[in-house]
Amino acid sequence: MNDPALQTAIASLDHALLARARLAQAASKRTLVEELETLSGMEPRLVVRALALPFGLAVLETVEMLAFTPAFDLLPLSQAMAKKCVLLRTHEGVVIGVIADPFDLDLQTWLSAQARATPHAPLQMRLALQADIAAYLSKQEEGARATDSLLPGTENGRRDGKTAAVLSFASVSEAASPAVRLVNSTLYDALKAGASDIHLESTANGLAVKYRVDGVLDHATAVSGVEVAEQIISRLKVLAELDIAERRVPQDGSFRVESAGREIDLRVSIMPSIHGEDAVIRVLDKRAMIESYGSLSLESLGFDAPSLATLRTLAQEAYGMLLVTGPTGSGKTTTLYAALTEIHNGREKIITIEDPVEYQLPGILQIPVNEKKGLTFAKGLRSILRHDPDKIMVGEIRDRETAEIAVQSALTGHLVLTTVHANNVFDVFGRFTHMGIDPYAFVSALNGIWAQRLVRINCPHCAVEYTPDDDELASVGLARADVFDYHFKAGKGCGDCRGTGYKGRRSIAEILTLNDEIRELIVEKRPIRQVKQAAYANGTRSLRHAALEVVKRGGTTLAEIKRVTLHA
Repeated sequence: MNDPALQTAIASLDHALLARARLAQAASKRTLVEELETLSGMEPRLVVRALALPFGLAVLETVEMLAFTPAFDLLPLSQAMAKKCVLLRTHEGVVIGVIADPFDLDLQTWLSAQARATPHAPLQMRLALQADIAAYLSKQEEGARATDSLLPGTENGRRDGKTAAVLSFASVSEAASPAVRLVNSTLYDALKAGASDIHLESTANGLAVKYRVDGVLDHATAVSGVEVAEQIISRLKVLAELDIAERRVPQDGSFRVESAGREIDLRVSIMPSIHGEDAVIRVLDKRAMIESYGSLSLESLGFDAPSLATLRTLAQEAYGMLLVTGPTGSGKTTTLYAALTEIHNGREKIITIEDPVEYQLPGILQIPVNEKKGLTFAKGLRSILRHDPDKIMVGEIRDRETAEIAVQSALTGHLVLTTVHANNVFDVFGRFTHMGIDPYAFVSALNGIWAQRLVRINCPHCAVEYTPDDDELASVGLARADVFDYHFKAGKGCGDCRGTGYKGRRSIAEILTLNDEIRELIVEKRPIRQVKQAAYANGTRSLRHAALEVVKRGGTTLAEIKRVTLHA
């Protein structure tokens, strides 16, 4: 009770405010805490703590709930989701009920009956945010939904009254096969989690299912049985129109589903392995992309102000080449889309060639690569030059021919924006040298190189301040004296971030703008150490230093920047 904010919250929740909130709740589908949040202007976690005290209830968050065992034998998962509550068992075997509304006496009575509570052993109640209860159930559902239909003793693949029909995937078969249901439920769970990729990995005993969320793989569930694993991979092949009899070579395909009115493209890659075949499904949610790109701007990507100013300068040059580099999934194409959106004024011809075209940019001619029909990056780029462009975007430079044409385009009065795979801005020079590109022509055409990464940012709902120890600081090249003005924060894990402590990602960048000194060093093939010294003297900042600036402001953790960047 020494928390002034909590004391203020308790004083604010008087009878009149509670009455207004309950009246508003009766006329809406919102929770009591949501209504109190609206009426009082307080944070929901503060509201639920203040609400719990008069009832003598402890408050649980998602991470704390995950420390207990779900009592699904007393309250099945489907009923828990429908009633928006949960029964848990402590390590001592005591059953506790978790609810979101302490005034809902009917729900508490019903829960007591489900828990088989008695006057001598009453059900112990706890209070939690509805979002935390939903996040806990979602976490349990990720494993339960995908494996229920394969467990022995289920009737027609049903357990807890749930079937795959609730997915409502219009273009996915709803046949009674367990493999079909598992594929459907896996897709459903992945979409709920916001996964960008789904990994189905064959093992000696069956199949492991993992989701990539915010760039990190998260184990979802495991399925027992080699035969079942083969059926699941075969089901994916059928959906993607691949050869189900071919198991010795890689295959690629795609299919489309609908979920809640959203059209979602799924790209499937099948790869042979020592235990059978693995599959990776790339999730492309077009509506989410449209919603994101509808207001796409360079500011929306999270770059710091100096980096943003440099990028704008490079993207608005009259001619030359801007190279964006980084690994797959680092946001290179999104950055180029944002730059094109900003520089497009309707008075210049902008043409792109991409593989694939991820989003349609109004007023810009976009050409998809089609290698089966002979339309490669190089051939398309040659044709683009005959189409009177002012600015050109090349999705990726993969080979010498494309690189040569892009360099010549930049030298003949066009602004070329493109990407290439390299670890940092300095590795780009070795990449083009390896392709056989003349260094003088390359550096003459090149205006700048932009290397970027995506780092997970701390969850704003559960991040708290902490002090790293000396070993943790030393692991990223810092000493205690270097961090006197740092504000270290880390997420504890909550319902909003699915217990990870991170929610969302932001971009960090390493930028090299070329001047005459750097161009001369590259043409003379001087050691890369000298090029780096000249670049740092010219204002280049490494990816590690850019990431540390985010840590300094409490945006992410030292562990995350170690995962994403190398020591400078």
